[in-house]
Amino acid sequence: MGTMQGRVASAFLGAPGTLRKDNQTSLEFTFDGIAGDRHRGLTRSAWALTDKQPEGTERRNERQWSAVAQEDLDLVSEKLNLVTPLAAGDVAVNLSIEGVPDFSRLSRGTTLTFAGGVVLMVEEYNPPCSRMSLFVAEQYPTRNGDPLADTDFIEASKFCRGLVGVVEVPGTVSVGESVTVAPEVLPKWLRG
Repeated sequence: MGTMQGRVASAFLGAPGTLRKDNQTSLEFTFDGIAGDRHRGLTRSAWALTDKQPEGTERRNERQWSAVAQEDLDLVSEKLNLVTPLAAGDVAVNLSIEGVPDFSRLSRGTTLTFAGGVVLMVEEYNPPCSRMSLFVAEQYPTRNGDPLADTDFIEASKFCRGLVGVVEVPGTVSVGESVTVAPEVLPKWLRG
């Protein structure tokens, strides 16, 4: 993969205790995450189903931010036949990015460098969870009136749920801002 250009389509911030995140015009990134967001922190507690450590173990927070391709959100909304298309904040994501193909498949170490100077690094894919799938099923009507099953969101968003990562260079990211997506660059001594 070479360098790609995208644009911030939307930004969202979520307070503790809620799944949905609120629409913002910009987000303030610090070395421990996004100011005011529930996922902010240098550490977090391990989860039983997805982490290597026993549940509750204090570990490094590799989920300081989350992002998804706007095109993927639109595709998931279409697959689910939703009356109102999903926004990133509806599925607990901080940023939606336009114009980067296969966004959810970007590898660990990929950097997102925003025009204002913020640099985010990808840690891993953000898999769809059952709690979010149940939330979407309960909150979002379909165009044909059929109810969504509890696992429909999981199936519709497989491999297009987005990414999570850490902050490398703090600052402000605004909606409409351009972003350069670049693969991890090996140190000079490893490049042949």
